[in-house]
Amino acid sequence: MQVILIQAPLIWENPKLNRDYFEEKISEILHEIDLIVLPEMFTTGFTMNPSAVAELMEGETVAWLKALAKAKKCAITGSIVIQENDNFYNRMLFVFPSGEIQHYDKSHLFTLAGEEKAYKSGNQKVTVDYLGWKICMLVCYDLRFPVFSRNVEDYDLLIYVASWPQIRINAWDSLLKARAIENMSYVIGVNRTGMDDNGHSYNGHSQIIDCLGNYVVEPEEEDSLLKGILNKSELIEMRNKFGFLNDKDNFELKFKN
Repeated sequence: MQVILIQAPLIWENPKLNRDYFEEKISEILHEIDLIVLPEMFTTGFTMNPSAVAELMEGETVAWLKALAKAKKCAITGSIVIQENDNFYNRMLFVFPSGEIQHYDKSHLFTLAGEEKAYKSGNQKVTVDYLGWKICMLVCYDLRFPVFSRNVEDYDLLIYVASWPQIRINAWDSLLKARAIENMSYVIGVNRTGMDDNGHSYNGHSQIIDCLGNYVVEPEEEDSLLKGILNKSELIEMRNKFGFLNDKDNFELKFKN
């Protein structure tokens, strides 16, 4: 599977300008691609003011994603602020080339920033099936909770979209590798760059890691399009050779809410 990670600065609480930016970047992809991954809250930045920027599932950004996915004949994923049933969600969308959508609502809300006061947490773990790959969708702070990320669904790929600040980027790099190794899975992490209106600096470090903890795409700090190729047969070969997932513990995942 051919993947493009778009590591970019985000314009604060301005969905239209952010959509324009990403559309321009996506237009630079001239070869066939299977999946494009955008950062967390890619239309607004990591805002705790959802009422000012929230969209509906029938809104402009979702329609834009559908049109882009169909035009590029690839899947696109990333998270945006969604309002639904009088609640706000940090919702990760997975848009198929057909325009079909599956979504995951961020489960672990970042209490250090007061995210739990502005948003409602999700109450289910979500995997999607795409091109023979089983993909688990997770968002930023979820990365710190290995039990939640544990590969009990036999997924092949974990995707984390994030707004992970530069001051804690070493934790980002370390935890992404840990999730790949312990789950014998490919891991994609896509983080933003630039500065937000709260004065937080972001330096990217978007990356792809294989099931043994090796870089497929190494972390970079510049605004960029990063390309990687994931090999399912190599993943299966490594899993069969080592068999680590066969020895995993059995447990039941219970949600707080």
